Amino acid sequence: MTEPNGSTLQNPDPDEPGIGVGTMLQTARPGPQEPPETRGRTTIADGVVEKISGIAAREVPGIHALGGGFTRTMGAVRERVPGGHANAGRGVKAEVGEKQTAIDLQVVVAYGVSIREVAAEVRENVIAAVQRMTGLEVVEVNIAVNDVHLPDEDTPQTSEDRVL
Repeated sequence: MTEPNGSTLQNPDPDEPGIGVGTMLQTARPGPQEPPETRGRTTIADGVVEKISGIAAREVPGIHALGGGFTRTMGAVRERVPGGHANAGRGVKAEVGEKQTAIDLQVVVAYGVSIREVAAEVRENVIAAVQRMTGLEVVEVNIAVNDVHLPDEDTPQTSEDRVL
């Protein structure tokens, strides 16, 4: 009679770790595949949120310009200098954290529009644009209306129009 020598194949227990018949060796990996957004850190500068906000605010009908009087004057001078360009973030201040942002806007509205309605549309458009493009939660959009643009302010006065 022969005694079993332990060299017979046994069916492995499916719950038992190890290599069984028909299994492949796998390299050790630390858990399931991590999603891409957790494999690094993304930082967004204040200026990026300011530009996005400025462009989104200018898209709203009834907004004539952004910025206070001095800011608009300096912006106009900068645009006239050779090599100068318009600043999309002019009149916008943003504070950006890791997951949230707060935005302050200085605007000039066109005469005759409802400031309350224009402000609500600006707020809605800015929040949508910033959240869509950056993924940041916009906690507040503060709007300061610094001026009302009158239609006759577009035509420059000439010296002939003045009474001597």
